[in-house]
Amino acid sequence: MQDQASSILDKTIRRLMPLWRDSSSGRRSLDKLSLSPDLNALDIENLGVWMDACLSDDGGEVAARAKAAALGRSFLELNETGRIRFLSFLSENYAVDEVRVSEMIKHWQNSQGDERLSCANALRDALEPARMKLLTQFNELPEGIKFLVDMRADILALKKSHPELKPLEVDLKRLLSSWFDVGLLQLERITWQSSAELLEKLIAYEAVHEIQSWTDLKNRLDSDRLCFAFFHPNMPNEPLIFVEVALVNGLADNVQHLLDISAPVQDIKLADTAIFYSISNAQKGLAGISFGNFLIKRVVKLLQAEFPQLTQFSTLSPIPGFCRWLQKQKQQGETSLIDASQWNWLEPALAVELINVEFTPEQQEFLQNLVTYYLARVRKKSRDDSTISFAMDPVAHFHLSNGAKIERVNWMADSSPNGLKQSAGMMVNYLYELPNIESNSRKYSEQGTIVLSGKINKRLKSPHIRKAVSI
Repeated sequence: MQDQASSILDKTIRRLMPLWRDSSSGRRSLDKLSLSPDLNALDIENLGVWMDACLSDDGGEVAARAKAAALGRSFLELNETGRIRFLSFLSENYAVDEVRVSEMIKHWQNSQGDERLSCANALRDALEPARMKLLTQFNELPEGIKFLVDMRADILALKKSHPELKPLEVDLKRLLSSWFDVGLLQLERITWQSSAELLEKLIAYEAVHEIQSWTDLKNRLDSDRLCFAFFHPNMPNEPLIFVEVALVNGLADNVQHLLDISAPVQDIKLADTAIFYSISNAQKGLAGISFGNFLIKRVVKLLQAEFPQLTQFSTLSPIPGFCRWLQKQKQQGETSLIDASQWNWLEPALAVELINVEFTPEQQEFLQNLVTYYLARVRKKSRDDSTISFAMDPVAHFHLSNGAKIERVNWMADSSPNGLKQSAGMMVNYLYELPNIESNSRKYSEQGTIVLSGKINKRLKSPHIRKAVSI
């Protein structure tokens, strides 16, 4: 198992072990599952007997809870090899009984009336993999949902090298999607007065602009800085996704200025703009279960109510796919967008990640036009409808799906090593114009239409871009 993947579950082991030991202590006769760390062949046989017992209705809910606790605790005690074998065994041996399903389909096709309805219900039950019941049993254990979220994070990291785990990952995603419906989530503001445990998790989970110190974190939670997160009732101390907001005057164009701990605190009574400058998914096991769009819209409503003077809601966003796209252009050789003379100065600059590179005004203009073209014109096909294409850049796709428009490209807005490496230091403002959010989102989702500001349209009409597109 990859080190990065295994570390996710390892962090929960010390916390869950005593909790789950208590969950089964009342039924010591059931707590007899003993497995070697690497899960050898004999252990696999014993594991199958135990899983079958968990799926049995014998003993009632108390017995099932104790069995599940022992099963989960045994999983936590396995080493990396043992966990992979455990997950593979669960995925391959507790799937849908296809023979039974085929027989029930024939029975349903030949039935009528009440019998047909009864067959349909039985068929629906038969289509549910046996492992789903096993996974659901963990929901009843202390921090069982967090355990399953971390388990899926491990599986996501292992799927390519262990394709047999894909069915189990699909089942986990379906289960977690129902448990993490946005209607069940709680929006909370995180402040400097929040628990130390929660603040430490903010530092660990921040994925866009690394938090350098406690002083840095305190600055991000000052009176002119806000942080909001979604929480699940069964994971009260674990943020699912959080957004950091700065209250400023006008559109911010430099993230280092926003994060400068020596900068004076903004008078929030004079602020007219809320800048969303960092959105981080905190739980890797919830990848693909989207609630980020709901987070932004909920936060906008809260900010409107608390700060009625705000007239603009915008982001200052990274462009993580830009330099990767540039490298692909280079691999393709001379193109209509970038000719040999332009590569002569561009390639060396990118090779050193633009550190201490002096650009002429013409070169700056060229790069800004190029990143504008990438955001607005470089597309990928929709998975569901090949006639629709969406923005290639993942952050652009996220905000455009939410109903934002591309407002402005900012030169050297992020001079950190990561900012230079990802997007040549450039960042973009996505503007959320409240009356147009829903219509923008619908046009983008249904037609792939990207709403652009006048500034962006002007850049796309630059002679260089127009010439390249017309070729």
